Parts: sequence; C-alpha cells; structure tokens
Amino acid sequence: MKYIGLSSQIWNNNIKSVLLLILFPAVIMTLVWLFIFFLKPSSEYSLEATNSMFITTVPWVAVGVLTWFVIAWFSHTTMIEKATGSAPLSRKENKRIYNLVENLCIGSGMHMPKINVIEDDSLNAFASGINKSTFTVSLSRGIINRMDDEELEAVIAHELTHIRNRDVRLLIISIIFVGIFAFITEALLRSVRFGGGRGKKDGRIVIIALLLAALGYLLSSIFRFAISRQREYMADAGSAMMTKNPLALASALEKIAVDPRIEAVRRKDVAQMFIENPQENKAKPVTASFGSIFMTHPPIEKRIALLRQF
Repeated sequence: MKYIGLSSQIWNNNIKSVLLLILFPAVIMTLVWLFIFFLKPSSEYSLEATNSMFITTVPWVAVGVLTWFVIAWFSHTTMIEKATGSAPLSRKENKRIYNLVENLCIGSGMHMPKINVIEDDSLNAFASGINKSTFTVSLSRGIINRMDDEELEAVIAHELTHIRNRDVRLLIISIIFVGIFAFITEALLRSVRFGGGRGKKDGRIVIIALLLAALGYLLSSIFRFAISRQREYMADAGSAMMTKNPLALASALEKIAVDPRIEAVRRKDVAQMFIENPQENKAKPVTASFGSIFMTHPPIEKRIALLRQF
C-alpha cells in the first residue's frame, strides 16, 4: 500500500473541498433551471421565459442553500453527537484513552482533539470536525473495552489521520450538500403524492422534475461514496505510518468486522464516517462493479490484506 505524502494529501483534500463548494451549488442551480423549464406550461417553453423566471428565482434558492449550509456548518458537532449517541469522555473517567491520544498527537505534531464515547458494546469509531476547536475522535465503549493498547492505538491513529488529512472536513461538506439534494427529492416526492388534481400532462412534468432531482442526488452520492472509499485506504496507511505497527490495525479491523453495528446510528450519511460502516450489510460481498459504487467503504478483508503487506 503506497502512502501519499501528507502535504499532498492535505492539498488534494483542500482542493476537493473547494470543488465541492463550487460543484454542488452549480448542480443545484442547473436543476432549478431544468425544473423551471419543465414545470412551465407547454405554451411558454422558451429559453427567454425560462431564463427570466430563473433569474427571479435564483436569489431565493441561493439564500435557502446558503442558510442551510451555514446552519449545518456551525451546528454539525451537535447534530453528529445526537445522531451517534456520543458524549464527551473525561480524562478522569479514562486516562488510558487520553494517554494513547496524547502520545500519538505529540509524536505527529498534532493538536489534541476532543474525545467522545458512544455507549455501545459494538466495536467502531469515527472522527469529525472542521477545525481545531471541533475536531473529535469518538470511540464506542465496546472498542475501548475489547481491544488491547496496540489495537486501540492503531484505531485512534486511523481517526487522527482523517483529521490530519482534512478528510473529516471534506466529508462534512459533501454530507451537507447531499442532504440538500435529499430534501429536494423528498419535497418533490411529497408534491407528487399529495398534489392531487393535476392533469396527466402536469403529472408527467412533475415526474420529469423529480427524476432530475433524483439524478442530481445520485451523482452527488456516488461522488461522496468514492471520496469515502479512498479516504479509508489513506487513513489505514496513515495509521501504519504513525504507529509503525500495521499488523495492530489489521487485528483491530478483524475484531471490528465481527460487530461494527452501533444501534444509535440510523442516518446513512453519518454511518459512513465510521472506520467501518455500521449499516452496510457485509454478509454478502459485493462483487459487481456497479453495486460496489454505492459502498461507502472498501471491503474490510481487502484493507486487512493490504495492511499485512505493508
């Protein structure tokens, strides 16, 4: 497994973050234009009429998207804690965890993140945050109690690599915008479901608009999943580099694979932040290339095999 240089990885993720900030609003505006075009009566199908209405609509859409993004940006920590059932873990409660995190941070020159615990006996962990004041490593009670120091150190190093590489910020940005697409799609579904009294022609137009929204959501989701898969390989390599013990992470992943499900986690976007997705069904391996597109994490067996060859 080849590890890309730290500065290159951070630069790549910063560029991707900027691209996401440009791409998603651009896709939204394109969908808005298409909605207006298809939702107008057939007698008004003209570029001039569509552009005129689009110019009138854009400020409202922009304000709505910006408001959504700002609220999500500044409240994401609280939202993630509620979605995962995580809570702060005090140093007094578990000095062992703090010592492991501090030693890794000192050794790699990192700022000490906050530490949270998820009261669940399953084995899993994730990192979150967008800056030094919000960076957090969350560990399940199961992973704390059922792993030895070397395995737990390797898992923590994996999550610290996500923070150091700016993976967490990139993923949070993508989650916010995918959430917007999900809301638009849901709103259109409700309009189709409860908007009785439409003619057949109007019904077809609404369905076309719905399909366009679903397409935007599908494309953004595929892009988000691809980011997640790549970042897991990089975080595994980063852990191996940080601890000089790739076999410890391989052993930890073997234990996690047996019981990764965190009961409190019900949102798919939040589930993909974990070291192993607690929602994906791994009972049947995905062999088809199309099906693997929708997996947020690479197969854990492949990750373990790569670590054993490190």
